[in-house]
Parts: sequence; structure tokens; C-alpha cells
Amino acid sequence: MSQRLDYYKLSPDAAALYAEFSVLLNKKPFLAEIAHLVTLRASQLNGCAFCVDMHVKEAKIHGERELRLHHVAVWRESPLFSPRERAALEWTEALTHLPPHGVPDAIFEAVREQLSEQEVADLSFLIIAINGWNRLSVAFRAVPGSADKLYGLHKANLS
Repeated sequence: MSQRLDYYKLSPDAAALYAEFSVLLNKKPFLAEIAHLVTLRASQLNGCAFCVDMHVKEAKIHGERELRLHHVAVWRESPLFSPRERAALEWTEALTHLPPHGVPDAIFEAVREQLSEQEVADLSFLIIAINGWNRLSVAFRAVPGSADKLYGLHKANLS
């Protein structure tokens, strides 16, 4: 399957601002710790092959353990994640697949037991960002691995 169009080149101003938004979020200490897990999980849920590929490679480059990357899809059953990581993954799933009547209080309260208000707010923006990238990549059929050289992902030594 080939890419339908290059949305980045066709809307360079919007793409650059959206990329800047994503970069800004990843500079926040809590998000820098959790971003690989969150972006991978949202990308899995959205069926975004380009982003799953990219976030696995980024995580590996940044030292994430390979087994944890395999366990992201089954994080509820896995013993490899901390309570804070579990809270972030739960919030990711809730915001990625919004229930018809909003996020249940029980999920919000569980997340708030582990994360500060600032962390929940920042995490929410990160989830919004990755969901947008997922939708662009799925809609326009971004080809997994096609931007490896551009983003330095070839350094992950995965092919």
C-alpha cells in the first residue's frame, strides 16, 4: 500500500506548528518518562502502523526495555509497569476511545491517585497530539519506516 498524499508537504505551516506542539510536550519531565508508552499504546489502539513502528524505534533508541514494549498491548496483565505508568496508560485508553458519556469518574479518580493535576493536564495534551498524528497517518496511509532516516530511527537497528 502506498501513501495517498504527503500532508506534511501540502500543509507545511500547520504540520510544523503541530510538530512544534508535540516537541514542546515531550520536553516536560513527566511526559519525557512516559511518552513512549503512551504514544505506542494510542497508536496500537488506532491501528496506526507508521506510528507504532516509529514509537517502538524511538523507545528502543531511548533505552526502553524491549519486553516492556511487547507488553504495552497487554499492560493490564503485565507486572512490568509502575502504578504511575498504569494510570497513564488507562488515561490514554480512555481519551483515545472516548466513551459515549465521557470519561467515567472512576477512571479519572484512579488516574488522579497517581498523577498530579499538572501531569494529568500535560498527559491529556500528549494523548490529543498522538491521536491527531495517528489520524493523519492512517487517513493518508503513511508507510511504516519511510521516515526512519529523517527522524534518525535507523539507529534503533530494527528492520
